[in-house]
Amino acid sequence: MRVAVVLFNLGGPRSLDEVEPFLFNLFNDAAIIRLPQPLRWLVATLISKRRTPVAKAIYQKLGGSSPILGQTYSQASALYAALAGSEHNYEVFVAMRYSSPRALDIVEQVKRFRPNKVFLLPLYPQFSTTTARSSFREWKAVSRERKLQAPTVSLCCYPVNAGLVEAHRDLIMQSVVSLAANVKYRILFSAHGLPESVIRSGDPYQVQVEATAAEIVKSLDIAGLDWKVSYQSRVGPMTWIGPSTEDEIRNAGREGKALVVVPIAFVSEHSETLVELDMEYSKLATECGISSYLRVPALGTHPAFISALAAMVKRLSSQTGAIPDSNEWRCPATCKQCPLESKST
Repeated sequence: MRVAVVLFNLGGPRSLDEVEPFLFNLFNDAAIIRLPQPLRWLVATLISKRRTPVAKAIYQKLGGSSPILGQTYSQASALYAALAGSEHNYEVFVAMRYSSPRALDIVEQVKRFRPNKVFLLPLYPQFSTTTARSSFREWKAVSRERKLQAPTVSLCCYPVNAGLVEAHRDLIMQSVVSLAANVKYRILFSAHGLPESVIRSGDPYQVQVEATAAEIVKSLDIAGLDWKVSYQSRVGPMTWIGPSTEDEIRNAGREGKALVVVPIAFVSEHSETLVELDMEYSKLATECGISSYLRVPALGTHPAFISALAAMVKRLSSQTGAIPDSNEWRCPATCKQCPLESKST
């Protein structure tokens, strides 16, 4: 059987000239700006033009581009190697949501591969309508338009996957052991935030993020471990889920705690980790008197993480529809936007 594995990720500008188109694509997504067209197009145009100078300044700190595409290709290569020699013939593709290569480009490549099955694998361990479902829907629409008819399995989430947890635990311990023995520290699991209205609509993201953090803490098995979950990257005037990472950094400063910061929902390095966490929040930590601010790397190509992705692909390729990693995870009934609750992606 020939299986096309499509890795979904957010995307990012490859040059400063691509910053404004990237922002427009982001804000023109109905999952992000929940307005009808043409009003959404107008709002996306206005926001992207206004935010472009700020965003360009951020990407200039990264050498003028986002590293996410190159990192995703590295993950794709590692996954391909992990799948080599399997029962089926696997090919791995990369599709970005808001920058090249997008679904339209990759569907044509997948068609040329002539797969018997398409496996959609988002590099978002926790499902959200704003990330995984948005990518699924774009892929579905383009596949229908381009007449890609192979049966499809959509891995909607894997928030408590054992390999995911193992990779996080390993990277956290590599940071924790560098702390002095008598230092009081807190592990802060920082995830990209969402407006409260999105969560109230039944989006399972926050539940899944906090489940991931709890599972990692259990695996660390450190008596009396001090840990919290926080949310970063707030934009706009809406009320966002909390607590905010900035507030938790200030709290740690007041309490005399060192911080070990874990990007819990990012598996690739990009502006939110390399600029927001490493530069802006590190500076805030210094201003707050925090003696040690350690940022744990994103999972990248950590062997346990890549092995986990490969195992899920092999185990679940025979199925169809939207499915979670295993029967060990089910969203609460209140999460009406969960694919298993809504029967739709």
